[in-house]
Amino acid sequence: MGPPGPLPTMRITKTKINGPAKKEKKWNVAIRLPMVMVMVMPMGAAIVYKLYRALTYGVSPLVYLHLRWRKIRGREHPLRWPERLGRPSVSRPPGPLIWFHAVSLGEGMAAIPVIKHCRRLRPDLHILMTTTTYSAFEVIKNRLPSGVIYQIALGLLNARVSTKSFKQWSGPLFRPLISLLLSKFSLIAPLSTLQAIRFQLLEASPFTINFSGDLKYVHEYDESEGDIGSIEDLKASLAHRQVWMASSIHRGEEKVMLAVHKVLMQKNPNLVTIIVPRHPQHGKEIAQKLQKEGEVVALRSRHEKLMPRTNVYVVDTLGELRQLYKLTPIAVIGGSFLPGLAGHNISEAAAAGCAVLTGPHIGHYSNMVSAMQRLNPKSVLQVSGKSELEEAVSQLFSDARVLEAQQMAAKQAFCALSSGIVANVWNLLNFHVFRRALC
Repeated sequence: MGPPGPLPTMRITKTKINGPAKKEKKWNVAIRLPMVMVMVMPMGAAIVYKLYRALTYGVSPLVYLHLRWRKIRGREHPLRWPERLGRPSVSRPPGPLIWFHAVSLGEGMAAIPVIKHCRRLRPDLHILMTTTTYSAFEVIKNRLPSGVIYQIALGLLNARVSTKSFKQWSGPLFRPLISLLLSKFSLIAPLSTLQAIRFQLLEASPFTINFSGDLKYVHEYDESEGDIGSIEDLKASLAHRQVWMASSIHRGEEKVMLAVHKVLMQKNPNLVTIIVPRHPQHGKEIAQKLQKEGEVVALRSRHEKLMPRTNVYVVDTLGELRQLYKLTPIAVIGGSFLPGLAGHNISEAAAAGCAVLTGPHIGHYSNMVSAMQRLNPKSVLQVSGKSELEEAVSQLFSDARVLEAQQMAAKQAFCALSSGIVANVWNLLNFHVFRRALC
């Protein structure tokens, strides 16, 4: 049975996207569009919601000071930081508007193919894109199709609730609030069956929960992703070298990767280890430390060339990882070798045809690892730590057939899992959101 016919919704606009707050009868669509069937707010939820609004209003002067401090430290946009407070830098255009929100760079990159698909099929719609992190803004702003408004703000595709958050929201104090919050969504597309169960236990409507596939499998490459000319030069410099990459590494993980590097160097003096830290400043620190130890290091932000004696190449830039994966046959995905970490997206390396390795601490990315391994056990190799990583990478360098088999397995698993996801997402959005609000 399909959803009820399209109904208008009355809402109070408080983000000032279209001027001062006022009641208006407009087709404002966001990924969290209010459910038109929800007509009454339960008493418990109303009380918690009012307490929440009072608390956030009370601390707003501190939030303002905090944002000013972040701006001074260079962690906010120098001109657009007021958007954090709901003060837009661009006026809302007339007509229907769809709002996509992503927290960080990974989620933002995953949303871009869906946004482009929306633009192709519904060019009449206005699209607002917001992100939480400044680093995501810096990378994504030049990759959006023309006509998309980009602002920094808050956000459910690829929906996930961590174990810790689930326990907190399940308590008697916050359950009414999360139930109210989830009732505002017309569509929740969870990452897995476990996530779907969690959303239902938090009282999301079963009708809104639908599977679309993981958007992090969807990758689009274009000329705005990094300095293509520079990457081609780097590819030429690496043509006759043995290469492996440690990507998205966090503080402390460089010790694991550099220890493996030193062992590999004993067998392969022509080796180049590419290190891509999660945060650019960490890359500069790694390079400085290695140089003090006498290592010949090239730092990408300084446009330093690979010399014959260079064995470590440190990438301290943002937004180039997908292109860099094309330079290496072996990719070790960081954020997974120390307790407390929760892994990173392995599909980008698989899409580039790398042999993919990851550590033991992968958090919710265990869904992605399991899905790929079910298709082909060789598609992702999960190691327990430094010793197993050292052994695995050594084997890949010493046996070309093993390396080629893992590369092919990763690529094939990626292709199988990424097929049709954008179309699935579009169909769900069109059925649950657009048909109801944009007709």
